[in-house]
Amino acid sequence: MSARSPRSTSPRRPSPPQLDDHALYRKVTLRIVPFLFVAYIVAFLDRINIGFAQLQMKGDLGFSDAVYGLGAGVFFLGYVLFEVPSNLLLQRIGARRTFIRIMVGWGLISASIAFVKTPSMLYLLRFLLGVFEAGFFPGIILYLTYWFPASRRATVTSWLFVAVAVAGVLGGIVSGTIMEYAAGLFGLAGWQWMFIIEGLPAALLGAAAWWLLQDHPSSARWLSDAEKARLQQVLADDQAARRHAVSGSFAEALRNPRVYLLAVVYFTLNCGTMALSFWLPAMIKSAGVTGVFQVGLYSAIPYGLGALGIVLISRHSDRHQERRGHYAACTVGAGLVFFALGSVTASLPVTMVLLSLAVMLTFGSLPVFWSIPQDYLSGTGAAVGIALISSLGQLGSFFSPTLIGLIKTATGRMDNGLYLLALLLVAGGMLLYFALDERRTGTKQAKLGRLNAR
Repeated sequence: MSARSPRSTSPRRPSPPQLDDHALYRKVTLRIVPFLFVAYIVAFLDRINIGFAQLQMKGDLGFSDAVYGLGAGVFFLGYVLFEVPSNLLLQRIGARRTFIRIMVGWGLISASIAFVKTPSMLYLLRFLLGVFEAGFFPGIILYLTYWFPASRRATVTSWLFVAVAVAGVLGGIVSGTIMEYAAGLFGLAGWQWMFIIEGLPAALLGAAAWWLLQDHPSSARWLSDAEKARLQQVLADDQAARRHAVSGSFAEALRNPRVYLLAVVYFTLNCGTMALSFWLPAMIKSAGVTGVFQVGLYSAIPYGLGALGIVLISRHSDRHQERRGHYAACTVGAGLVFFALGSVTASLPVTMVLLSLAVMLTFGSLPVFWSIPQDYLSGTGAAVGIALISSLGQLGSFFSPTLIGLIKTATGRMDNGLYLLALLLVAGGMLLYFALDERRTGTKQAKLGRLNAR
């Protein structure tokens, strides 16, 4: 009986398991976004808390509405001057080092505003606050491009603007409580305690960034090798789908006309958002609300509804992979609301409804807008272009509170300023819709993701 030759039984190497992209990006989101969410709440609160402080500060220091408006707006001059260098530095030294430098500096400066005595001191410290905070927001936008493809970015970015709305909610309640009940403690006024208590957490968060953030997926110890490879593949496919994007040098980004078009549009949007951020408490007070604590409580309502609008609008934009129409609809609607705020007799119920609509539409436009530049920019072009769009657009944040302060000081009313803001918002929405060609990057990437998942 002949021996049967044995069959080859070499084991077949199992194919690697197919990763679930939704589960992977949920993991990335839960690791990165909560820290950025909290940090941006603190950043925006330190930026706008002067809007609540002015309810006491102007009387204590003898400041006019014009002084307050310029003090609120001069923040953005420092912001504009140092935003592009900060984003270039982030690309070189990484997000962790950049965020530590930014957050520790702005926290200490914000707390120092408690000891302002003269208009020049206010202008200087607000300018320095802008210098230190410069680069934080565009740095986050750039940082998210290292982790998320274009098709997922509007929803992820929307949480930053939910943080803005949450800052408005907490700012009203927390600032009002501090100013009402801490007044006189150790000889300091309520508004002084507000700056100190709300400024110092930024420095602590800056230190925490070293342990909680990683510069790139490749350095994330909480990802497996397969997960890192999948993220890198998705991002590479996203870059390939955006071959039309400008990916060149600093000079090439400066020559890109779309950068300046988007900067003009962002200027008009910032005119609306910052007018609300700095003057919303005053508008509520003029509608008949007395007491800083009560003003703070009422201020929470528009921002709370605004948070809902931000999430719904950004998700709808991502679901349909459409940006221009969503942006134009929101800003034109917001312009009509601003016109109504200047025209309607100031009763509390009407004012609250209009302010809620204004916050929902203007802040809801922000994540939609910031999903657009990445379709046209990549590489160094993205670092420079995003920062340039943000910095030039932030001039609107200087323009609107300063202008309204001047108008209110001269006339005792702000309706003419609101009419101008209404016109700017409508013009910005129409400009983006008709002058910018549509990109379907998100749609391409979504289809590519579905094919890869099969």
